[in-house]
Amino acid sequence: MKKLILPLFFIPVAMNAQQIVHKDAEIADYVSQVNIDSLKGHINTLVSFGTRHTMSATTDPKRGIGAARSWVLKKFKEYGRNTDGRMEAFIQNQTIQPDGKRIDRPTDLGNVIAVLHGTNPDDKRLFMVSGHLDSRVSDVMNTKDNAPGANDDGSGVAALIESARILSRSKFPASIVFVAFSGEEQGLLGSKMLAEKAKNENWQLEALLNNDMISNHLSSETNLTNTHQLRVFSEGLPQYELDKKAQGIRTLGLENDGEARQLARYIKETGERYTDHLEVKLIYRNDRFLRGGDHTPFVEKGFPAVRLTEFNENFNHQHQDIRKENGIQYGDLPEFMDFEYFKKNVSVTLSVLANLAKSPSQPQNVKIEVEKLTHFTTLSWEKPKFSDQIHGYYVLMRDTDASMWQKKFFCKETSVKLPYSKDNYFFAVQAVTVSGNESLIVIPKISK
Repeated sequence: MKKLILPLFFIPVAMNAQQIVHKDAEIADYVSQVNIDSLKGHINTLVSFGTRHTMSATTDPKRGIGAARSWVLKKFKEYGRNTDGRMEAFIQNQTIQPDGKRIDRPTDLGNVIAVLHGTNPDDKRLFMVSGHLDSRVSDVMNTKDNAPGANDDGSGVAALIESARILSRSKFPASIVFVAFSGEEQGLLGSKMLAEKAKNENWQLEALLNNDMISNHLSSETNLTNTHQLRVFSEGLPQYELDKKAQGIRTLGLENDGEARQLARYIKETGERYTDHLEVKLIYRNDRFLRGGDHTPFVEKGFPAVRLTEFNENFNHQHQDIRKENGIQYGDLPEFMDFEYFKKNVSVTLSVLANLAKSPSQPQNVKIEVEKLTHFTTLSWEKPKFSDQIHGYYVLMRDTDASMWQKKFFCKETSVKLPYSKDNYFFAVQAVTVSGNESLIVIPKISK
């Protein structure tokens, strides 16, 4: 069992001499249930639909995007029977018209969605996991040829189906949303549709984990292998209303502390706690160089959203017609997936989702005192809105040039005075339950 030892120093409030973060036994049990045979079954079924191109058949019961959507919906409803009515599953549909780009005919766009409702009806927090259901070959407009899409992004869809299977028997205070997007390859169309809905309906969406290609270990061209790292892409400066936030960010030096970047840090700490032999690697950009994914429309609407993806990409098995040239097999086929690596990456998503859904809501009104010029740093906050299960709080600290939070100070009170200068460190606060489930992190504002 892994234990995270957090160094603590003298602080002029009542605190433990040392705090050890243990694994939550319930979450460790969930992670142990991730099953390679189950993942293989999901992938083989997705591939069996021939093509899942967004503009492929929607009425054929065996081939095309429509058959794939129906199967994912069926799986969600099957798992929903474990939830005493707390999981609902449906397809979000919209007929989209030709756009002169990657849609050349009226198309039935559909996202398959399942919502595992939390046990507290007053807790409106949503934590979302996603992958994209559609696939493609070399010509993005080719709707006829087989496009197996095993890794891109059958792996992401299989991850959310497996997560739904395991978590359907759980009871969390907050809600989890599972989404298989359509239209990603045609321009992020499905995610744009849902992000618009989330914004218009004021969803309290606190995190989106978008899994897109998480099962390949071998890079094309360079032939590098990596089965021990998972990349998490996150923006630092918030794209949404940056013009309104820029002065405050600049004043406090928070260029590396947007909500998406904080979510990425949370994923790294939690995912590595529950997944052996895997490093979560933070990548400081929203997505791969000059490219995007289904988390991007949510980022653009102001929601904390990140992309989880394999460390290496293999372009021989991504966006390729199935063929053999010069002894090289092309095509996104299941035989090129590494299911042991895949399992580890699914475990990261599963553990983070469970930890978030079990966590208390964030501390409120977190402030840093600046009235006096002092080498101490005084922070204060108010209890979270939902605080029944709170054991206490972590005050986090890191050097200004550090990528991750380096120290956690545990306290029971709602204020703390630290013998560290705010000139040299960044600080934050999160609530924690008895079983060690941390809330998302809150950066303090200036106390006036």
